[in-house]
Amino acid sequence: MTRPPTAAQRRVIEAADPVTGRLKGTEAQLAALVSRGLAFRHPRPPHDHFLTPAGHRVREAPEPEPPGSPAGPGVASGSATAGVFAARVGGEEHTAAGPGRAREVHSAWQGLLELRRMTNPGGATDRPCGWERTHLVRAAALALEAAGHRPAGPEGDGYRVRETPQPEAVAVHEPDAEALRACAATLEKAGWQVSEHTEARGRDRGRYVLASPRRA
Repeated sequence: MTRPPTAAQRRVIEAADPVTGRLKGTEAQLAALVSRGLAFRHPRPPHDHFLTPAGHRVREAPEPEPPGSPAGPGVASGSATAGVFAARVGGEEHTAAGPGRAREVHSAWQGLLELRRMTNPGGATDRPCGWERTHLVRAAALALEAAGHRPAGPEGDGYRVRETPQPEAVAVHEPDAEALRACAATLEKAGWQVSEHTEARGRDRGRYVLASPRRA
């Protein structure tokens, strides 16, 4: 298991820019965060340091309890894992919204854009990166939630992102036709190839969007 950041490292993380995740600290502090995968050094001048998605999750996670403290529930929004952000794919039991959730989603999306800039050829941010291609459902859901689309509750309307038999595609379901088209437009703007289809089975044979990460 990875050791949690030290108190000094956590202070540097918590002081990061709330939008971009840009870090300030000594060279030793920043290098330590990079070595632990919590930050990266931008390849272009002035070579600033930024939080990685893992670093953003540390910043959003509650301060760990000191030894001997009673354990609390510690379940992050939309996730069953303590202190770990998870984009809402639709159908979760806990879908409470509010300023805190909005900040989490915004921070996660900015972190993902930085990851694109760091790993895509030429620093391109207009198309998905390797991490998104291995986490298709979570990546598509984050793009939708960050753009303000409403995930479906246990029984309510809203989007649902689901796996498909295709190796690099997810299905987005939304009972409202206009909202479905808006989801497709958001994903296309975020660098996904989209197409609308009719379900082959089922009594209602509703429409859905098939989305795949664009490569170029």
